[in-house]
Amino acid sequence: MRAVVQRVSSASVSVDGSVVGAIDEPGLLVLVGVTHGDTPAEAGRLAAKLWGLRILHGEKSCSDVAAPLLVISQFTLYGDARKGRRPTWQAAAPGPVAEPLVDAVVAELRALGAHVETGVFGADMRVALVNDGPITLIVDV
Repeated sequence: MRAVVQRVSSASVSVDGSVVGAIDEPGLLVLVGVTHGDTPAEAGRLAAKLWGLRILHGEKSCSDVAAPLLVISQFTLYGDARKGRRPTWQAAAPGPVAEPLVDAVVAELRALGAHVETGVFGADMRVALVNDGPITLIVDV
């Protein structure tokens, strides 16, 4: 399981022109990718890592300051463009495998006390964000 994490001042995700998830205060935008063989235990570890990651101002975590997270599924995190000009998506888990695991990350974050907004799994989403500093991390669990 892999995530790209960005520290943001605000972020939103829209589907068909309607906002489906948004955070309007400093927090994290998290793109989550699932590969074959990922497990619910890894989803739990990723959620705990995201909740405790100390990348907010003053080396604080979301858990320290109750910062919100916007979590969006992103199969392209497992794209492979090493050969040719067209990436392959073979390493990305199919929807029936990936969706429950992305949902598990969100559920675990909420169980930890996080305010979590989400996109819509499998939808053509438009993501808007205002970065809060040049902080973007790749997290693998």
